[in-house]
Amino acid sequence: MATDHIRYDVLARDALRGVLRRVLTDAAAHGLPGEHHFFITFLSKAEGVKLSPRLLAQYPDEMTIILQHQFWDLVVSEDRFEVGLSFGGVPERLTIPFSAIKSFFDPSVQFGLQFEPSEIMPEASAAKSLPAAPPTPVAAAPVPIAESEEVEQPPKPGDGAEVVRLDRFRKK
Repeated sequence: MATDHIRYDVLARDALRGVLRRVLTDAAAHGLPGEHHFFITFLSKAEGVKLSPRLLAQYPDEMTIILQHQFWDLVVSEDRFEVGLSFGGVPERLTIPFSAIKSFFDPSVQFGLQFEPSEIMPEASAAKSLPAAPPTPVAAAPVPIAESEEVEQPPKPGDGAEVVRLDRFRKK
């Protein structure tokens, strides 16, 4: 197999994270248009994530937030976003690097992106815990969603996450 000196996988992943950055930047400037709202799942212990100790204890591995009606002070920078949300009536400020995001989904238009866990891990810990292997050809890809699938309910705390591969949706 030829060596990919251009690193298309990294370019594609960064481009898709750029989609998230652009969407959140527009939401920060103009609010959410129409029925758009976002489910964002991220690794709660990833480098650069800032959560209160209370939220980290409740969501030690990953957390899904919903940006819909009640969020404030959304600030987007080149590598992260910050947002104010209320959890159980307690206001919290979260900082989430784009590199910590596992998935993004807008159920109003059935659009989603999913990133592989090995892409999200900080490089130092990824090098320690993963054997050397060639990079995945596609770093991140849109996740097709079936028309009839119910997605409006956010995941409940304690529900396990399911890794879905695109092969699952391909016709054989």
